[in-house]
Amino acid sequence: MIQFLLDFAFYYPLFMAYLWIVGGLYYYFHWERKDADFTQAPILPEYPPVSIIVPCFNEGAHVVDTIEAMLQLDYPDYDIIAVNDGSSDDTGDKLNRLAAKHHKVKAIHLSSNQGKATGLRAAAMLSKNEFLMCIDGDAVLDTHCITWMMRHCIESPRVGAVTGNPRIRNRSSLLGKLQVGEFSSIIGLIKRAQRVYGRIFTVSGVVSMFRKSALHQVGYWSTNMITEDIDISWKLQTNHWDVRFEPNALCWILMPETLKGLFKQRIRWAQGGAEVLLKYFDIFNLWRKRRMWIIYLELITSLIWAYVMVAIMLLWAIGKFIPLPPALYVNTLLPGWNGVILGFTCLLQFGVSLLIDSKYEHRIKRYYYWMIWYPMLFWVLSAITSVIGFPKAILRNKQKKAVWTSPDRGLHHLPK
Repeated sequence: MIQFLLDFAFYYPLFMAYLWIVGGLYYYFHWERKDADFTQAPILPEYPPVSIIVPCFNEGAHVVDTIEAMLQLDYPDYDIIAVNDGSSDDTGDKLNRLAAKHHKVKAIHLSSNQGKATGLRAAAMLSKNEFLMCIDGDAVLDTHCITWMMRHCIESPRVGAVTGNPRIRNRSSLLGKLQVGEFSSIIGLIKRAQRVYGRIFTVSGVVSMFRKSALHQVGYWSTNMITEDIDISWKLQTNHWDVRFEPNALCWILMPETLKGLFKQRIRWAQGGAEVLLKYFDIFNLWRKRRMWIIYLELITSLIWAYVMVAIMLLWAIGKFIPLPPALYVNTLLPGWNGVILGFTCLLQFGVSLLIDSKYEHRIKRYYYWMIWYPMLFWVLSAITSVIGFPKAILRNKQKKAVWTSPDRGLHHLPK
């Protein structure tokens, strides 16, 4: 029994790591390598107008920098719709001043905290444009971000959404440094591979572009889902809209740099993934939704892996105090020969992804040193948060709106 659990805990991440590496490398050589310089935007046959939607809840410390950076974007036709979702700080006042100063900026104020999805819906209804770019109120867009994303929308009328390439701004702690590598080695590489294999699990809520007609067809963002970005990705793709990843569309973001803030964030991510599992379980009834089957099965398997990992840790701890039958006894959590293989594979994955991403950040390879700590901290964190997030998804009242909570924005030592 215990040997089966140990084998699954070992072989599943090993298999997935090589799957992501192969898919990521194929994506790089097939598409990404052709774009020699991300600082030089592609020439488009047309430049349709775009509305940038910025939902805000208590973003007074960052929203001015975010919107002023947007005003410098290299795109000929865009406006900015900022939504103040019942903030209790000075976000509303700052948005009003920005709107009065810049004709491109419009401010919407909701009287109470209605949630990010409600704010996105309100701005989408106000916009007259077919293309909507959605970013968070603390993010900073790269100059050519819109153009890189728009390229996909023009190439194919079936593209319903394009997700960008988030980059970590705050790197003053070990957690910050680890997340720099994580967004390249895990999130970025997986999105590349999923694009190759057919479907993307989720757009990045912090930077994505949508086709409004696609949103209208699927009913826009769901206000009762804890992670509206995952849900809208599944809504679009189960209705045969294409979702793509654009690595050249850079967006600089803030992430938690405390264990408490990181834990809360990952609980939310895990709960959101579990809610998608529960909502879309019927996709196997329809052959035309078969391209989502693999993503769904991988999500289930990763959840099972999380429970297996937690079970192994619990059995090891219990075995130190209570005699257990040999079939359930875990002698040690320290890695053996299989741990060496898994560790080598992790470092290989980190190395490949950081080399690919060095195109966008020339000094990113120095973070390879810190990634040795990633499996020890983040794998355990991922397992625990998944185990907690699944029952939270089951028990949560789906009739209630998913409202904002103020996230951890790091230790506020930002690079210039």
